[in-house]
Amino acid sequence: MVETGLKYTSQMIVSKQLTAQSMGSGDMAVLATPAMMALMENAAMLAVAPHLPEGCTTVGGHIAASHLRPSKIGDSVEATATVTKVDGKKIEFKVEARSNGTLLGEGTHLRFIVDRKKFMDRL
Repeated sequence: MVETGLKYTSQMIVSKQLTAQSMGSGDMAVLATPAMMALMENAAMLAVAPHLPEGCTTVGGHIAASHLRPSKIGDSVEATATVTKVDGKKIEFKVEARSNGTLLGEGTHLRFIVDRKKFMDRL
């Protein structure tokens, strides 16, 4: 059962492939905002995954986050997602990313519980 307070932290090391330069979101060799946001989404997905009904997963519906500080290649980054509200199949999260204790980004994320098979059958 998904409930408020569930939390998960995902981690990564900034690699060349995760830079703004490589991802096309900028022209500098620093962590790309899309990569930071993907790590936040990953943490949210994993925070609730063990608590879902069999055959279900979550899909992202919205993310709003600020990217406050840069990270260089080789830096360790962690993103934490915490469930703040559950309304039926709608789950809201607080998300933040840090490197060595320094806040890199923060925001909110919305995910929806879906039945995997039904979801894929609609494509």
